[in-house]
Amino acid sequence: MYTVGEMARMLHVPASTLRYYDKQGLLPFVERSPGGIRVFKDSDFEWLRIIECLKKTGMEIRDIRQFMQWCEEGPSTYQKRKELFKTRKQVLEEQMHELEKNMAMLEFKCWYYDKAIADGNEDEIHAMLPDKLPADIQKLYDFAH
Repeated sequence: MYTVGEMARMLHVPASTLRYYDKQGLLPFVERSPGGIRVFKDSDFEWLRIIECLKKTGMEIRDIRQFMQWCEEGPSTYQKRKELFKTRKQVLEEQMHELEKNMAMLEFKCWYYDKAIADGNEDEIHAMLPDKLPADIQKLYDFAH
């Protein structure tokens, strides 16, 4: 059995996060000691990891609560749970694509300013834009734009 603080350390989150999740109805599985203190079991760790994962993907508390409710309802909700994860996966893939575009822009700009510093001006770079850049830089430029 683990206290809130111990489980929070295991998950690398503040204890207040676990208390908040409990108040929001996300932890129906958490038991309480005779004195009313939350106590966590080893099996609770995986549930908490799933909740943390969903939260980090930007899922709202109400949707995580719905997921937890479906879990309590049993096998009849497997399809709903699968769809929820497929949707989150799609959202994350879209976010990752946007991050990749942003990274390409940053990499291009680092090259741009390295060249401008080396040349003392931007004249040669401007002459290369938009389609006469070195091949590797052209890929970054095209992807970012």
